[in-house]
Amino acid sequence: MIAEFLDRFRNNANVPEQKASATSGMISLHMTGAPRWTPRNYTSLAKEGYAANPIAFRCVRAIADAAASIPLVLYEGERELATHPLLELLKKPNPLQAGQDLLSTAYSHLHIAGNAYLEAVKAGDEVKELYVLRPDRMKVIPGPRGWPTGFEYSVDGRSHRFKVGSDGLNSPILHLKTFNPIDDHYGHSAIEAAAPAIDIYNQGGAWLKALLDNAARPSGALVYRGVDGAPNLTADQFDRLKSELETNYQGAKNAGRPLLLEGGLEWQSLSFSPSDLQFLDARNAAAREIALAFGVPPMLLGIPGDNTYSNYREANLAFWRATVLPLVRRTLEALTNWLGPDFGSEGSEGLRLGVDLDGVEALTVEREALWSRVDGASFLSRNEKREAVGYGAEEEDQLGAALGGSNQ
Repeated sequence: MIAEFLDRFRNNANVPEQKASATSGMISLHMTGAPRWTPRNYTSLAKEGYAANPIAFRCVRAIADAAASIPLVLYEGERELATHPLLELLKKPNPLQAGQDLLSTAYSHLHIAGNAYLEAVKAGDEVKELYVLRPDRMKVIPGPRGWPTGFEYSVDGRSHRFKVGSDGLNSPILHLKTFNPIDDHYGHSAIEAAAPAIDIYNQGGAWLKALLDNAARPSGALVYRGVDGAPNLTADQFDRLKSELETNYQGAKNAGRPLLLEGGLEWQSLSFSPSDLQFLDARNAAAREIALAFGVPPMLLGIPGDNTYSNYREANLAFWRATVLPLVRRTLEALTNWLGPDFGSEGSEGLRLGVDLDGVEALTVEREALWSRVDGASFLSRNEKREAVGYGAEEEDQLGAALGGSNQ
């Protein structure tokens, strides 16, 4: 027994240690090397949830445009860099797009599909361009450890496979995704969460359109009383009457046109039912649910009946603080981890992308309140006040402090 134990020890002594999740083998056991398409119909989500729904469309545009408009800053350690190749790349990522256009497109994909993909194009070892790839054309290729070993992009029957290093680094693709509790490789979009409310809203629009096509009033019934003992209209009479109604009395252009009836015909109007009267309230409730799924205060979208915020400015501030800024910070952290090694220098303290909150106009009121509180704090020195609002000490005070320290 002791000899067998020593043999096993000797055989394992030269095996190098590797970092790996204890569950990665189980996660990838059934899918190693097999490409997995996104399990949702992106085309339907884009058409019904974005292109055909004004509430979801406005939510996606509001989030994407606001997030892409935030000025970016780059730090090396604690020092802010005024110029850097990474900043130039993000400002002009490719010949067809500016930096805001690229980020706005990525944010839009993220909210429609739950996934967004960026491709880094290199010339030698230098990243020269960035592109956004459509999520419905991309599929993840899981590896033996449960992490992607590649991505496959397909267009018109042609495919290109992007390889990822065994350690997960040096990937030409950055995969941004939202949290999905039931999928290891793809995110869960806000449009998916709002799908029932989107269907209600869209079908409500179709109902209102049909109402307008029928003279914008509840339908009625033509009652045939019968003439000369005839109990029903003949087939020819029925077809002629139906044709005249469709041609001369249906549609918005015929609204209010008097109905000419022949003998034996009477028009009986039908009033709105209680369900019809509650229909518009249900549609507004669906609109609020859609806005809730995206994290956009309904007040910003002009949806009636929402009194969550006391005023528009408060709702707009909550939108930026709770929805836009967390999204931008997560994205910049991912970009830093992805592109940082390609732009870092030997011996540097590391690069870090951040946001310039002073450049966000929507946060002006918040900044002014902070400056007012700090300015009124008489127990703080001038430099302490500057540091409290995110500015460094003044140069003269720094020099005085240094000279004072050298004289002690």
